[in-house]
Amino acid sequence: MSDQSTERNSNRKFLVVGLILVLLSINGILFYMQHQTKQKIDQQEETIRLKNTELEDRIKQYETLKADFERQNQELQAMGLSNDSLQAKMVSLEADLKKLRSFRNGSFSIADQKKFKERAANFEIQLKKKDEEIARLKEDNEVLYGENNTLKTRQNQLSDTITTVRRTNQVLSEKVALASRLEAQYIKVTTINQKGKEREDSDEEFRAKRVDKIKVAFRLAKNEVAEKENKEIMMRLIEPDGAALYNLAMGSGTFAVNGQETFYTAKRDILFDNSGQEVSFVYAKGAEYKRGQHIIELYAEGHLIGKTTFTLK
Repeated sequence: MSDQSTERNSNRKFLVVGLILVLLSINGILFYMQHQTKQKIDQQEETIRLKNTELEDRIKQYETLKADFERQNQELQAMGLSNDSLQAKMVSLEADLKKLRSFRNGSFSIADQKKFKERAANFEIQLKKKDEEIARLKEDNEVLYGENNTLKTRQNQLSDTITTVRRTNQVLSEKVALASRLEAQYIKVTTINQKGKEREDSDEEFRAKRVDKIKVAFRLAKNEVAEKENKEIMMRLIEPDGAALYNLAMGSGTFAVNGQETFYTAKRDILFDNSGQEVSFVYAKGAEYKRGQHIIELYAEGHLIGKTTFTLK
């Protein structure tokens, strides 16, 4: 009896130990499975985190690329140039950015990561080449700008020289024109009566009622500057009331003096030969002359060349 009891107790112990071992095994298995599950979850979370980091980095990279291409486009425009390929690249980058941002709500696969990374690398190569091209263009523009400034400086200097020469020539021309003006010397006024007799009073006063014609004689001074050519000489006989005698039938007309139309009483065409030649006008009014002081003005080439007065009483 005692032996059976002992055996039963021993069996119970083995059973309890077996159960404990089984429970420990199950707990071990559960712990292992839980640990494995946690590891897998951690790996998945890490993978998601890395994907998200990769996605955000790629988005930032594409935003930077787009900004750089826009910068290049602005630099070219500042130089007066345009580039359709840059516009196309910016459109392509904007499309890629839109696609990348859409991955925030979806899966950014390894294939996608590789694709956009390669595209970004290609864009960076193109960006670098374009920067080098723009740098060369800027250098060329600086050289051209310097050469253009040099040309402008020379042009301004030449223009100043031409202006100075023109002014000098103008001054010389004015001096020559002034020096070439004719001069009437020794102007003498005589009266002619109806019998054709000339009279010259010492006091230069004549009786108006006896005057039929007025004769004005003078000598043209020698002038080495004046050209030997045909010259027109106009005489203005101004009466005491200030009006010049004017009669188309007697050869009167108009001419320009200082840009203004002026009446002349008579005109002579002569050939100036620089010999100190004598010239005279004989003018018949056809009516009785007015009493008082008369003025004789002589003009050539629009300039006053001589002047005198005489009085009729």
